[in-house]
Amino acid sequence: MAPEHGCLDRPIGPVSEGLHLGQLLQENRALYCEKNYYRSLHEKAKTREELLKQEVQQLKARIRYLEQKLYGRNSEKKNSSEKNTSSSSDDPPKKERGQQPGSPGHGRRDYSHLPVEEETYELDQAVCPKCRCPFHEDPLLGTDDSETIEIEVKAYRRKARRKKYKKTCQCEGVPGIITAPGPPKLINKGKLGISVWVHLLLEKYLYQRPINRLLESFKDIEYEVPPGTIGDGLKKLAPLFEPVLKEIIKKNQTERHLHADETRWLVFEFIEGKKSYRWYMWVFVSKQTVVYILDPSRATSVIEKHLNVVSVLILSVDRYSSYKSFAKDRENVILAFCWTHVRRDFLTSAKGFDELEAWGMAWVDSIGEIFHLNNQRMAHEVDSPEFAQADQSLRQALDAMKQQFELELTEENLHPERAKRLNSIKAHWEGLLVFVDHPWIPMDNSEAERRMVTAALGRKNYYGSGSVWSGHFTASLFSIFQTLKLWKINPRKWLTEYLQKCAENHGHSPKDLACFLPWTMSKEQLARFQYPDTS
Repeated sequence: MAPEHGCLDRPIGPVSEGLHLGQLLQENRALYCEKNYYRSLHEKAKTREELLKQEVQQLKARIRYLEQKLYGRNSEKKNSSEKNTSSSSDDPPKKERGQQPGSPGHGRRDYSHLPVEEETYELDQAVCPKCRCPFHEDPLLGTDDSETIEIEVKAYRRKARRKKYKKTCQCEGVPGIITAPGPPKLINKGKLGISVWVHLLLEKYLYQRPINRLLESFKDIEYEVPPGTIGDGLKKLAPLFEPVLKEIIKKNQTERHLHADETRWLVFEFIEGKKSYRWYMWVFVSKQTVVYILDPSRATSVIEKHLNVVSVLILSVDRYSSYKSFAKDRENVILAFCWTHVRRDFLTSAKGFDELEAWGMAWVDSIGEIFHLNNQRMAHEVDSPEFAQADQSLRQALDAMKQQFELELTEENLHPERAKRLNSIKAHWEGLLVFVDHPWIPMDNSEAERRMVTAALGRKNYYGSGSVWSGHFTASLFSIFQTLKLWKINPRKWLTEYLQKCAENHGHSPKDLACFLPWTMSKEQLARFQYPDTS
């Protein structure tokens, strides 16, 4: 019987089985490679998905943060919903804001230092309205007095009449007509008096009022001045303040402790090698001086140029890398990092991530407790037993905080935001503890940030500086005025007298600056320039 037609072409025996097995092995290898390929694609997709989830979380946190900045309260203080709910009902009620019932008031302010212009008011008809008999003015009754504070702003022309004399002798070398000298002028042939320049400098560089808005307000007192006159005048005045600025910088460079910070500042003039208008306004604050430095860069070179460290220097700063780079190879430079910035980090995390709100606010409370314990410590004399006891409590709280973040960092599947904040506090822990062994060092860098408000207001109100010289002049007057404020000196009094001395010196800076530098003034001079005590 013949086999079926389909079986005639099929290999028979060991040869066919070997070929079939080789084909299967080849297919198996191909499938195995495909499996590994698709598995790697799957792993990459999972990794990419995880990264995208983290990115979405970060973007959502950023949106929440920006919404808080735009619509939320302009304060980092916690609201009632963020407070610790574990407080018992036995806790004393929170004090209301403002004057507390039963506490003594501060009384009326004293304005006796202001000049007085007396006005006398009399009856139009000093007679009895019924019988028309005259009233008698008795000196023993005195007067019923009251006071009203008034401010008078006006522009006026101060006309100087210089008398001329004709000689009556025959002496040689003496001109025939002699003219009396006029008042000293700050700018040769300038029409603006010292009071105008004092007003302009204070309004622009202390109160951050734009010049164009200021000139517009002059029209209300019927005085118009071209903007070009002001610009040229400021350029001529700039050299007068350079000697004072040099002394302030020299004093600032010798301080043992400084606060430092920086912020952007715009200079609308292109310079070679710089492709944008963005410059940076740096500030260095000590107990006696404030120095602003305008520089095109935000690099370590700005700090190195200003600070020639000889003795031990403690810098209270944020965590910007330029400060770390500056202190890296200098054993006599100690960086004291700001606890307010650390607190702000945890607050941002709490407000940016729903799942981290309780965790972040717990850390905010812990940091607030550190501030509280340090305030209690600083309320006592350093050598007192009370200080030692408070100091011990502070150190124990800091040890507990260190154990807390080290323990949290060992957790598995730690949220990236938590890991970021905890690693940051761990990396900066040594600098955050500087205030413990140096009690006179504050826990924060708020002093520098407060001084930066000056630059922030100027940037907001008039955007920056129109030229490089104007920017440096701005930093110069920022330094001078803020240093005067540090000493509670009235800038208007100081500036008026200083410019008067410059005018008397024929438009140049006075040679002796001792009476204009707060740390070299006598007690009498300092008292004359300072604000009166009106408490």
